[in-house]
Amino acid sequence: MAKLVACQMVSSPDVHTNLDTVRRLVAQQQPGDLVVLPECFACFGASDKYLLSVAEKKGEGQIQTCLSQLAKQYGVWIVAGTVPLRCEDQQKYTASCLIYNDQGDCVEEYQKIHLFDVQVQDTTRNYKESKYTQAGSRLVVVDSPFGKLGIAVCYDVRFAGLFQAMGQIDVLALPAAFTQTTGEAHWHALLRARAIEKQCYLVAAGQGGKHENGRETYGHSCVISPWGTISEEIQKGEGAISAHFDKSEITRIRASMPVHEHNQFRSYLV
Repeated sequence: MAKLVACQMVSSPDVHTNLDTVRRLVAQQQPGDLVVLPECFACFGASDKYLLSVAEKKGEGQIQTCLSQLAKQYGVWIVAGTVPLRCEDQQKYTASCLIYNDQGDCVEEYQKIHLFDVQVQDTTRNYKESKYTQAGSRLVVVDSPFGKLGIAVCYDVRFAGLFQAMGQIDVLALPAAFTQTTGEAHWHALLRARAIEKQCYLVAAGQGGKHENGRETYGHSCVISPWGTISEEIQKGEGAISAHFDKSEITRIRASMPVHEHNQFRSYLV
């Protein structure tokens, strides 16, 4: 039976070191698994502007080459979220979640829609993600061996309309890098709410620890069942956790409580 895997990292600004960590985590998985990597897995802990220097052209570069090779070598699907990719505005990049199938093909790209322009009571205090990140505008749901696979990134999780627009999905992949402060307050509540309302599995892969720029991320990567139960969780540090994907569990829950059919506000974009 295929597994849903959430990989947690404490990424540094060094791409080579982070890719070595990704190789180590992916090598532990089995063919047929779905492996979700955290937001900014390849480079984190420096300034947002620094990411411009490591941003790659779509389909080229060491980060994308590594991901493709790993997916093919180990026969896994990888949700690699996020990779900084160049865009038309040379002073910005997209926060692109790239989805690779088990043949190493990049089958889809989701560009993070909701950008983290907020004030938080931590050491960073003022966050302005939009200064160097170009927001996406396209919702992404992928046909996969795990059924309909919805993609969202970090701050997106706060906007229920995004998930309503996805229609029925079987798995929701959520790469993230929640701050310690916002994670303590809202992480589990938001994740469980999304899994419950969509009656789907949710795989949340986060950054979890203290980074070189002094920022602390919350971690607590987890896999949540369609009933909203946290199946597996890792609190801090590097590691991977997994839970079995069981489509019959989704079918059973939706049959007993047909939320999708009862919804009086269906207005899907896909």
